[in-house]
Amino acid sequence: MGQFARMSEINVFWSFRSPYSYLATRRLIAIGRKWDIRVRPRPVYPIAIRTPEFFSTIRPQWTPYLLRDIFRLSQYLGLPMGRPNPDPVVMNMATREISSDQPHIGRLTRMGILACEAGDHEGWAFLDQVSTLIWSGTPWTEGTHLSQAVAAAGLNLAELDRRQAEESARLEAVIVANQDEQEPYHWGVPLMVYEDEPFFGQDRLDLLEWRLEQSGVKRRQQA
Repeated sequence: MGQFARMSEINVFWSFRSPYSYLATRRLIAIGRKWDIRVRPRPVYPIAIRTPEFFSTIRPQWTPYLLRDIFRLSQYLGLPMGRPNPDPVVMNMATREISSDQPHIGRLTRMGILACEAGDHEGWAFLDQVSTLIWSGTPWTEGTHLSQAVAAAGLNLAELDRRQAEESARLEAVIVANQDEQEPYHWGVPLMVYEDEPFFGQDRLDLLEWRLEQSGVKRRQQA
């Protein structure tokens, strides 16, 4: 642990299939604007891909509670929320079986890595725009929805798509490296790691800010 966590950096492990990652995104962006610290996005694969057997072991109350919680939290935050259409992970919700054919999550995550490599601003803009599209219930694979969301982030979908295919092996290695660095702390997302201290979940952002202040991180001067 600790080989990547620094005083000047918060590493955020984040997934396109996580509603809580989506619901935390704009608050994480705000933390980067408020505090004199780098908030670094680190896209990873969701637990459904990394640990597919997870869903065969959860209690039956888990899904109904999750749905109730994310819809009320979205209302509280004033953010859109709808069931993804389609789900970024192809999964039989009745049997909880994860399909071996996954046309979406790899493409999305690799493009997310490319956006983050362009810069933290571009990375967060991409994660924000695309996750908002997906989690608003919009049929995001149809028409120009995705290209418009990517353009709103200041990037080009066709270019990202070309590169994620051409650089697939390299980008997959980056995703694995992110996951390996996350693993010692927690398996879930969003996970924020600051100075070797993990903060799991969007409901720990206030605690993270408390720790920043306690650690002496300065607030940015407001324009």
